[in-house]
Order: sequence, then C-alpha cells, then structure tokens
Amino acid sequence: MPDDITFSNRELDVMSILWENESGTVAEVRERLDVDVGYTSVLKCLQVLEEKGHVTHEKDGRAHRYFPTVQAKDAGRTALGRVVDKIFHGSAELTLARLVEDQAISPRELERMRKILDGLAREHARTEEEK
Repeated sequence: MPDDITFSNRELDVMSILWENESGTVAEVRERLDVDVGYTSVLKCLQVLEEKGHVTHEKDGRAHRYFPTVQAKDAGRTALGRVVDKIFHGSAELTLARLVEDQAISPRELERMRKILDGLAREHARTEEEK
C-alpha cells in the first residue's frame, strides 16, 4: 500500500463513486458524476487510476467494470495528513477546531469524538508514566 495516495479532483470524484457503489462501468460512473463529462474523459480517468494501481477492472459483457483497490479510509488518511501538514502546520488542535466550528454536530457524533479524545489522553498519560 503506497503511503502517499493522491488524486486529482476528477479522480477523486470517480473514486468516490466507485467507493460508494463498490464498482462501476464507464457509463455508470459518468451517469453519477455531478458535471457533464464525456465518455472518453471518464474512460481515460479510469485508465489513469488503473495505471496508478488505484483501480482494477474485469470484463462485464461488452463493458469493463472497475473496482477500487484503495480503500476510502486510506486515501482519506493520506489526504487529511497533507491538509494538516500544509494548511495547519501539523497542528491537530487547529485542524480539529476548524473541522467542528462550523458544523452541526449531533450528540452521538460528539460523544464518539469525546471517546476518541479520552482514549488518546489515556494513551498519552500511560506513555508519559512509562518514561
């Protein structure tokens, strides 16, 4: 698994469709895109993604069905890491503040965030005690 998974905007749009639907033909992907993109443009994008190792395909009748080989969570981890490094200069605190300050967060989501932060705090305290 490559550490640095990067996508252009169009590639990310296509990958998002494949992740959501688990696979897709060129026509299916094109139909689900938010903008009107030609068939050959979508085909080329999928071919580039395949060259990068992010998708694979198999024959499906007269078409090819494309499957993501990279999981969304792995791509998200890489993309978020780049944002944290480049925009927030490595600060998790600034990143978290920006992520939540303008969002409507449900009590369930807030509780999940608290559990994650509490777990990290316990782990940090345990590490400090071992020193």
